[in-house]
Order: sequence, then C-alpha cells, then structure tokens
Amino acid sequence: MRLVRYSSGTRPAASGIVVDGRVYSLADLVPGVAQDTRDTIADWDRVKAVIARLGDLGGGQPVTEVRLRAPIARPGKILALGLNYADHIEEAKDAGVKVPTEQVWFCKQPTSVNDPNGDVERPKISDALDYEVELVAVIGKKGRHISRADASAHVFGYAVGNDFTVRDWQWKTPQWMLGKSFDTHCPFGPAIVTADEVRDPHGLNLRSFVNGELRQSSNTRHFVFNVWDQIAELSQAMTLEPGDLIFTGTPGGVGFGFKPPRPLVLDDVVRCEIDGIGMIENRIVAEA
Repeated sequence: MRLVRYSSGTRPAASGIVVDGRVYSLADLVPGVAQDTRDTIADWDRVKAVIARLGDLGGGQPVTEVRLRAPIARPGKILALGLNYADHIEEAKDAGVKVPTEQVWFCKQPTSVNDPNGDVERPKISDALDYEVELVAVIGKKGRHISRADASAHVFGYAVGNDFTVRDWQWKTPQWMLGKSFDTHCPFGPAIVTADEVRDPHGLNLRSFVNGELRQSSNTRHFVFNVWDQIAELSQAMTLEPGDLIFTGTPGGVGFGFKPPRPLVLDDVVRCEIDGIGMIENRIVAEA
C-alpha cells in the first residue's frame, strides 16, 4: 500500500492511500483515523484491517489532480547515514574521507522537510548546493535495543529522499548538521510504500538526474551498512518511534565529486528515482 499526504483545492493537507492511480482520503475510509501521519503509522494494523474489509473503494481522485505533500509533515527524528557506498567514499577522498569502520550518523532538522515536488532554495549565503539520492526507511514500530534479526519488523515502509547538502557549511565544522539542515533541503516521498510491498530493500536500483542528465546510478546492495545494521546501531542509543526517518546513504556521482565541482544553480531540476518506490523532482529557486 502507498500512504501519502495530499491537498486538493482549498482542502487542507490530509492523509490518504493511492490505489491504481487514485488517491482516497483515510478520514473517509477509516473512522477515527489520526490526523497526524505518525499516529496513523502507529495504528496501521487497525487502519489496514478496516481498509481490507471495504473491498472496492470507489470514488477517490486521480493522483495527478492533487498536490502530494511530504508524507510526514514533522517527523520526530530525521537520521541520516554518511559514507555508506564505496564509490561515494572514493569521490570524497580529497576531503580526507576513508571507508568507515563505524557508522557515521548526522541529523537533518525537521524544519528542512519539503514536499516531493517542492521547490528547493539555493541559500543566500552559499553557492555550494548539492544533491544526494537516498532510500528512506520509515520506522513503524517503537523500539530500543533492537537486534539486527528483529530490525525488519520495525520498518513501516520506504520512500525516495534527496539529502540536499550545502557543502561548505557541511565541511566547516566536524559536525555536519548545519550543512544538512537548511530549510526546504529534505524533500521525500512521493509516498511511503509499505514494507510488505518491498521484497528486499537491499536490491533496489536508484538514480538521480540533473536537468535530465544521469548523475547517480547504483543499487542498495552496495551499502556498506545495510538497513538492519543501521536500525540495530541507532536503537542502542535512542528509542526509535513511528514516523522517524532514516536516510540510508547516497552513492557516487554527487556534484562535488566532479572535477571541477558542479554545484546546483537556479532553475536546475533534480529528479531522484528508486525502482518500485517512485520518484521525486525538485526545482532550485532563490531563497525567499
């Protein structure tokens, strides 16, 4: 199933599901469904059971006629893993980067969340904006000290993400958070595809394009640390909760891996795709 947030006309953003190219309001399908997507995810067993009993849904709207919003408006946590593909590590070696023996984590702040097709701002204070296509894992079940063997049971689903990064701000301190957390720099979606529809998150092709030019192309089988490793590691330190996002790393081909670097400029269009999950596309605009 595909869980979305969408708006249509003057109607405020609401949760829905997409079936055969049509979007259906969860509030119309499931009595008492939560307004906050994080609560919907936590209550998903009940929600899914109600939908299954409905049979033919009928009605709905073509998904092409609504505006898809970030599937979760304000995630509790946005956790992101750096240096998780060998080819990306190789292109960053001039910055002193080596293959990590431990997982390298940073946070993107919730105020960076953006819609899957939302405009992304090029900051006033930097011309070093870059793109990073990533598989995003969405936590569905609360847990702490989760074993690697149990990690898959804590994943609700998957989405496409772009970890937009302001490179000079990323590298000016040992902590990457500032360079990763500019407003609008965390688009993801277009939906959360539930885990039961993703046979193996470690065999997915992913790509990014800038103005139609292929820049990144890889497969999640090339992770240094796979999704289960990531969940097990994070949960030793913190409680993972429904709706938390895990950006699982980006492959080689980012703009600053080129010689000379190729930062994003105004009106560039960045498209990110993951087979079986979907695509997001964002235009670069001047900071408001």
